[in-house]
Amino acid sequence: MSEAAPEGTDRPDVAKHDFIRQIVRDDLASGKHAAIRTRFPPEPNGYLHIGHAKAICLDFGIAAEFGGRCNLRFDDTNPAREDPEYVAAIQEDVRWLGFEWASLRHASDYFEVFYLAAEKLVRQGDAFVCDLSADEVREYRGTLTEPGRDSPYRGRSVEENLDLFRRMRAGEFADGARTLRAKIDMASGNITMRDPAIYRIKKVAHQNTGDAWPIYPMYDFAHSLSDAIEGITHSLCTLEFEDRRPLYDWCVEKVDLAGNPVLLQPLLDRGFPLEAARPRQIEFSRLNFNFLVMSKRKLLALVEDGLVDGWDDPRMPTLQGIRRRGYTPSALRLMVDRVGVSKQNSLLDISVLEGALRDDLDARAPRRMAVLEPLKVVLCNLPEGHQETLSFANHPKDASQGTRELPFSRDLWIEREDFAEVPPPGFKRLTPGGDVRLRGAGIIHCDEAVRDAAGNVVELRCTLDPESRPGMEGANRKVKGTIHWVDARRAVPAEIRLYDRLFTVPDPDSEGDGKSYRDHLNPDSRRTVHGYVEPAAAGAAPEQAFQFERNGYFVADRRDHRAGAPVFNRSVTLRDTWTQKG
Repeated sequence: MSEAAPEGTDRPDVAKHDFIRQIVRDDLASGKHAAIRTRFPPEPNGYLHIGHAKAICLDFGIAAEFGGRCNLRFDDTNPAREDPEYVAAIQEDVRWLGFEWASLRHASDYFEVFYLAAEKLVRQGDAFVCDLSADEVREYRGTLTEPGRDSPYRGRSVEENLDLFRRMRAGEFADGARTLRAKIDMASGNITMRDPAIYRIKKVAHQNTGDAWPIYPMYDFAHSLSDAIEGITHSLCTLEFEDRRPLYDWCVEKVDLAGNPVLLQPLLDRGFPLEAARPRQIEFSRLNFNFLVMSKRKLLALVEDGLVDGWDDPRMPTLQGIRRRGYTPSALRLMVDRVGVSKQNSLLDISVLEGALRDDLDARAPRRMAVLEPLKVVLCNLPEGHQETLSFANHPKDASQGTRELPFSRDLWIEREDFAEVPPPGFKRLTPGGDVRLRGAGIIHCDEAVRDAAGNVVELRCTLDPESRPGMEGANRKVKGTIHWVDARRAVPAEIRLYDRLFTVPDPDSEGDGKSYRDHLNPDSRRTVHGYVEPAAAGAAPEQAFQFERNGYFVADRRDHRAGAPVFNRSVTLRDTWTQKG
């Protein structure tokens, strides 16, 4: 089911309240922490998506609100899946959202510390080298209703484990031949605690450390110790990590970096500050929207199979994609505020996201005229060479945005859908023999529809009422409709991409109907038209957003737009048309 979003605000001067911020306030008030430290720790194995926006806003936002600091840390412990391309994109996305990290870190910065910590666990009898294969480990692990069985290698002596682990480090064994496992409890009701692996052999070059390490720490071990090394006070994670919190705490407590600063000596030798502390993991619900898929595997398949035009396709839920679509950082922050922070996973309606963008752009996007599917209008009672300029406000509610001049002549373009030879009930636009107001220019009367050889209407011959011009006595004469237009002589041809939702059903991930998410792709998710925009729109910079009057909110494409050859993407319609469809 979908969850309605509460009202929110993007104002930095308004205090935010949720269970995480209350924990932070209580910890500060009690003196438990003198300063707040958080981190945003993505794995650089793909592009960030909308779901990550919530984590970014929480991690960086809470640090800023309470005078703390937030690190950006790449959890780069799986080099086979990671790429510097993703590292660069993640940094760009975080900055685009309006945040700056206190320190840029990598889990790979701490590989030597992780190794020393693992040796400490071995010496304490809290870790052992296991020769079971991955399939055998799964067999020994047990089920939710049955306890696991101890590995036959669990009883190895400390000396043998140290020797084997050091030989793993030296690269003596083949990939997958051995793992270092924590020695916890194979009968635990939490399967995560059944002697999990904390190191594996993987002879893959790393983008930061090269071939220095033939072994790599597992995520849970590296993540918890990275937080402890950096002095993180509140480690914010999504709910799927709740079951892993006992392992997180076990690693932090058993290694006890704060009580064993000698383990940090490799970092101190490289100039890292001594910051070790005992962090607290807190889980919150992740951001899930209908009409989207968030799985990196499925998004990768869409890209690789050519079903979209890359990771920054404006239909993709990646931050690169929605940025190109025209979403703004302030709209995403507003959306995160409205959704709030809770411990209950739910499927949000995509209208929450779209509504935040509408509200953001309505308040600040300049207005422009654009005709997407043009029909020629000739004002026959104006001279052939008639040419003038009309003044229009850039924003109807914000006088500080000033005004602009629009060219106006005998020849105009209007939207084809604003004319109907046989009007449907309630039609209030132009009809044969009918009147309509041209926005800001006056009232016109349709005298004749000109057709081509195939019988299609290609031109309307009209009369402009001179008494209805701005400032004239008849300017307030009532007519049923008002339409927009652009000057046919000086408007600029533009490519306009009409984007819509990528999927036709609310839950494309559901396979209950025997179909996959691919079967629900919306064939109308992108439609390209060639229309005309007023000169002030054509000269926009890439990523400049406008409301095209009566058409929706559009953005100059950040890659393809040029002043001489404008390209605009529709960000969102003026109103939610999908609710009406449902």
